[in-house]
Amino acid sequence: MKPFKPEKLPLSCIDWERQISFISQAHNLLGKYEGMLQTIVNPNLFLSPLTTQEAVLSSKIEGTQATLDEVLRYEANPKMVLSPERNADIQEILNYREAINYAVERLKSIPLSLNLIKDVHSILMNSVRGMNKTPGEFRKVQNYIGPPGADISQATYIPPSPEEVMPAMDNLEKYIHYEEKDTIVQLAIIKAQFEIIHPFLDGNGRIGRILIPLFLFYKNIISKPVFYLSTYLEKHRDEYYQHLNNITAKNDWNGWISFFLKAVIEQAKMNIEKAGAIQNLYDQMKITIPEITGSKYSMQLTDALFISPLFSINGLSTASMIPKATIIRIVNILKNEKIVTEIQKSRGQMPGLFKFKALYNIVK
Repeated sequence: MKPFKPEKLPLSCIDWERQISFISQAHNLLGKYEGMLQTIVNPNLFLSPLTTQEAVLSSKIEGTQATLDEVLRYEANPKMVLSPERNADIQEILNYREAINYAVERLKSIPLSLNLIKDVHSILMNSVRGMNKTPGEFRKVQNYIGPPGADISQATYIPPSPEEVMPAMDNLEKYIHYEEKDTIVQLAIIKAQFEIIHPFLDGNGRIGRILIPLFLFYKNIISKPVFYLSTYLEKHRDEYYQHLNNITAKNDWNGWISFFLKAVIEQAKMNIEKAGAIQNLYDQMKITIPEITGSKYSMQLTDALFISPLFSINGLSTASMIPKATIIRIVNILKNEKIVTEIQKSRGQMPGLFKFKALYNIVK
């Protein structure tokens, strides 16, 4: 098997008639989701648990085993003792979220570019598996994809040779700024082409998935980059990889584009449902928490609860900027009213942990 030579973009093989129904549905649903984002006062904070879940699922596709619950527990108590393997998994997930947040901030002042992609990769690979594989730099050696422990002769796919990487990435960057007939189809092509080029020695799949919300944000399809596809892609992992493989094996770009558009359609439906459920819960808590606590800090507390559905007293006090003694009193009230549940008793240096189950059950 020889290194694959990627097709130059833009493509000439797109069957636009075949895709038109999917394109229309995808835009309609993304428009509906964007409408919901516009009504949320602070969607970045409000939907932050969904960003954490995206980080968990995208990393899971690449083989990490840590769950959302474990990540939230670790954040509530960073001193908790973990196995080296699980600690590494959680660090990869936290890096993924940090990389997304960094890119979002940078996109407010700079265009989506190769330099930004390299910066994001550097954050993603910081102090985790693959940190010795030139983070933030495009590869200068041949890589390949195959079964664990396989050598290049047993590869299932060999990406472009090192000397092809920069020309292919330059072409991809130009295509990012190209006025394609449809933006979501363009995103499908960008995501697949990035993974076909496989420009880094590690982390290509995760960067490819991070590009999805970043591109939609950059192209003003959504006003906040909180649209993630990993829930759908993780559920349909075999089909996901098969369609990517069919591009390089059969030049079946249209099959991949159809799959990607369906993924956007289904994920948008899920996101609309989740965002609506979170909004409804928030509206309910804005009334309930002041009523049962009688506290002047009720609104601060409500906002802080929605940042993370699993928390410690100290963490909630810091997030809400409410005195610890007041937080203890309020959390006891919320516990008695069954709004939060104590899932770990405080002992020694281990803090007590509490779960806001109604929010957790929406996000998970």
